[in-house]
Amino acid sequence: MYTLNFNSSETAPEEFQFPKTRRLFKSTFVATTVAACTAASLLLIIAFPISPINLKEELEPGKSSCASRRHCHKISSSYHKPPSPYLLSMLRDYEQRHKRCEPLSESFNRSFFQKQNYSTKSHQTSHVVDDDDCSYVVFTRPTNGLGNRMLSMSSAFLYALLTNRVLLVDFGPDMTHLFSEPVPNSTWLFPEDFRFGNRIYGSKVDDFGSLMKKKNNNYTDPVLVNISSSFLHVNLGYGYDDYDKLFYSNGVQDGLQKVAWLILKSDQYFVPYLFLMSGFRAKLDRMFPDKEAVFHHLGRYLFTPSDQAWGLIARFYDAYLEKADERIGLQIRVLDSKASPTALVLKQVLRCAQKEAQILPPLATKQNETATKKLVSKKTSYHKAVLVASLSSEFYIELKDMFWKRASASTGSDEEVAVGFHQASREEVQRSNDGSHNMMAWVDIYLLSLCDVLVTSGWSTFGYVAQGLGGLRPWILQIPDTKYGGGDTLWGQACRRAVSMEPCFHFPPSYDDNKVGVRVDGSSTVVHCEDVGGGLKLVNL
Repeated sequence: MYTLNFNSSETAPEEFQFPKTRRLFKSTFVATTVAACTAASLLLIIAFPISPINLKEELEPGKSSCASRRHCHKISSSYHKPPSPYLLSMLRDYEQRHKRCEPLSESFNRSFFQKQNYSTKSHQTSHVVDDDDCSYVVFTRPTNGLGNRMLSMSSAFLYALLTNRVLLVDFGPDMTHLFSEPVPNSTWLFPEDFRFGNRIYGSKVDDFGSLMKKKNNNYTDPVLVNISSSFLHVNLGYGYDDYDKLFYSNGVQDGLQKVAWLILKSDQYFVPYLFLMSGFRAKLDRMFPDKEAVFHHLGRYLFTPSDQAWGLIARFYDAYLEKADERIGLQIRVLDSKASPTALVLKQVLRCAQKEAQILPPLATKQNETATKKLVSKKTSYHKAVLVASLSSEFYIELKDMFWKRASASTGSDEEVAVGFHQASREEVQRSNDGSHNMMAWVDIYLLSLCDVLVTSGWSTFGYVAQGLGGLRPWILQIPDTKYGGGDTLWGQACRRAVSMEPCFHFPPSYDDNKVGVRVDGSSTVVHCEDVGGGLKLVNL
């Protein structure tokens, strides 16, 4: 049995220890017997699978919201290593800080209004944040899809842990109903009446990139000094420029410690680059000895389905996935329908699943003869439940009909493989600012994370989140290469196995762009992504 050490003399109770044997195909869920929703309970349930449960039984009428929160953490995971004691201690410290500094608390009001009044004054020497002051990272209302948002929020949360800040989120109505609060008996929602726009109650919010452009004539050893504003907008999203990228400079980070309020705009998983910054690396190595489990631990801590989301997840899982011997997730995202027509993508999915990953059986050519043999000679059946997550229903319909109308090819075994296909949602188009659309996206992501095997689409942040939460190294569908033939001709490899379950940072600073960029070689735990040539991801050496 593995035992989590909370400190040198304290170990996890026996009910929170977990078996050394890795789960193969039956779902294993995190369980907790804590009677109340406390901070300690959240720390314990990040990564402790115990035994299978029936989801329907956990949703009996009359269950309190607090109990529902605990049940939501009973997530299937193929990853069985506990979070490090150092990470747990940092999360405990963070929870205390969050409760002291939460929105509308005395500390919050003091920090907001005093710093706001300070910012309206004429420029003067920079204000230094006292040790007892509350400092914040505010994740502003995003415009991208849910996958990008969740990856960005987890990155912002890690930055908050590293810099002793509190993470607040400025959600719109399309997001507030998706998750439970990460810190029990507290809130991470930024107050609606205090919303950050271009101005906050008359105070100007300075832009980090513009400030760097004024203070640095070149990129050599950039610094950030004499900050006159306590509110600073930081753009780390797609399309950010070289001055915005100076955020990743150690010298600049020293200056940012003086800024009480960082208003962050991002659609990227920038965690890998934090590992390349010397000012953070030692602490990060202690927090995450297993480099490919960073998002796994952060995501499972931050993103608990709301009661509404959990009901949708549990009912679908119990009806279609729970009794299967093996659950397979197919996440299909078509970025360019002209370059990747449905027939081509379907051919790619089948080649990957049947030949390269070998997770689906081949289909018989003589369907009548094989079907007869199946009825009279096969002794048992091995059931594969395939969850298809896609905006379109085309792939689900094509695959379901294909495996229904044609029998599986004979393998010489007495065991017949039965394959069933299921789809929880079919939204057809992405509507990132629609609350019901985001709810179904969250349900799909979570259901994918409950699968035993994943096939995901390259470049898809939706797939990144599912693989990270589930602790899975997926098979990644490559962007189809049609330059030699076009049409429905598939060239090259259909998919490849991910080297780690970590998401990809799509648009990191480049060494050739400015001196903030770091050259990446084979000796680093940060490598280029399988699906995005210029992207970066974390791996174990």
